[in-house]
Amino acid sequence: METDELYVGVDKKGSHFVFPVQAKGGKDKLNIVQIEQDSALCVHKFPSLICRPLAAQFMQDEVIAMFEFEEGEKGLGISSEKHYKLVPPEEVTEADLEAYRNRTSD
Repeated sequence: METDELYVGVDKKGSHFVFPVQAKGGKDKLNIVQIEQDSALCVHKFPSLICRPLAAQFMQDEVIAMFEFEEGEKGLGISSEKHYKLVPPEEVTEADLEAYRNRTSD
């Protein structure tokens, strides 16, 4: 079993989380079995923490798809998917940063 990354964190309410991360690039594809194994690892090693499995798929044109998974009636499945475009820092203006700060969060 291989987990690419593992993070532990606390939210502002004091809840403790563990975030196992699978990352794939090139021709490698995400596999739900790996996500299930990551989740099982967290349940076994960190039984008192809330497990939030994540995955990153590196795509064409400097785009990264980020996925969050959660347990449902049919097993583990995608609960959230977001895509991000990587850009060099010099291409981000102060106006861009101000617009991002003023957006309402999901």
